[in-house]
Amino acid sequence: MTRDDDMPQATRRRFLIEAATLAGAVGIALPLAVKPASATPESMRAAIRKVVGEAPLNKGRVKIDVPPLIENGNAVPLTISCESPMTAGDYVKAIHVFSEKNPQPNIVGVQLGPRSGRAAVSTRIRLADSQKVIAIAQMSDGSFWSNEAEVIVTLAACLEGV
Repeated sequence: MTRDDDMPQATRRRFLIEAATLAGAVGIALPLAVKPASATPESMRAAIRKVVGEAPLNKGRVKIDVPPLIENGNAVPLTISCESPMTAGDYVKAIHVFSEKNPQPNIVGVQLGPRSGRAAVSTRIRLADSQKVIAIAQMSDGSFWSNEAEVIVTLAACLEGV
């Protein structure tokens, strides 16, 4: 059915066809417009600066327990602990972990408090390649303490487009 001026009449069927066409076009264009994420040492430093700000980053008080050589980067065991009495006046507020070669530099951030009991976290992470892992502890007095560990990965994980 057409109007007198030869313009097609708006119908539900025509709307659905045009909406599907538009969705298909957007679906094709989005993967082409997205560039793969890949962290670099510079992006890792920028991510650390977002957490730390202008505060000095002290070495020590943080212990990273991660295997130095790992066969498969899909499930790397990681334990971060920090020296702290975990009392109401002196405790670890947060622990952040960063990597320099994963698709995103921020691996994990954990909020803690004096009622946590211990300043320690254990998890498994994915590592894209052999790289440096940095852990930062934010203390209740506003100071930041850090440590780093080198991990050699023989079979990488987190690779996009492979």
